[in-house]
Amino acid sequence: MISQFMHDPRESHLQAAYRVLHYLKGSPGKGVLFKRSQKLALKAYTNVDSAGSIVDRRSTSGYCTFLGGNLVTWRGKKQNVVARSSVESEFRAMTQGICELLWLKIILEDLKIKWEGLMKLYCANKSTINIAHNPVQQDRTKHIEIDRHFIKEKLEGLICISYVSSGSQLADVLTKGQNGGLFHEIISKLGMEDIYSPA
Repeated sequence: MISQFMHDPRESHLQAAYRVLHYLKGSPGKGVLFKRSQKLALKAYTNVDSAGSIVDRRSTSGYCTFLGGNLVTWRGKKQNVVARSSVESEFRAMTQGICELLWLKIILEDLKIKWEGLMKLYCANKSTINIAHNPVQQDRTKHIEIDRHFIKEKLEGLICISYVSSGSQLADVLTKGQNGGLFHEIISKLGMEDIYSPA
């Protein structure tokens, strides 16, 4: 987020950079802990901060993927174009999450690990999920037609899209600022632990 303003930084950007450095300095032992799991499940959480940038009104997409309950990939990125609706920006985020799940499936196949089950994708927007499952093309969804067809194709025996409430949306931490309590709760659910914290 801060790097967007490298060519014309202001005092507020410097203060934001100091906050990031302060957090990092105060968390030298924090990292993702991988735990052994008997279930080899692939799942992803996708979210979007629709039109969240006050500079250009672009949305920020985020996803985090889990393999066997362990966080393996994550990303938060501003979308390339301005979305005309929140559903459009959600479809872009879902498409990125599905692509990441498919990439992980290919990696598993390259490692000779056979994956037969459905991959799960969690989204906090019920309208987006309903449109993804609806085979009827509607006039109001024509501007998202390619993403909608891509997602619909992957829903046929490969991906299962489920609703997750905003309070349980783990990708939130990648798309928008959180208050301290919620931030620590989410990163704990992502598998981050501090090796220096007392047991």
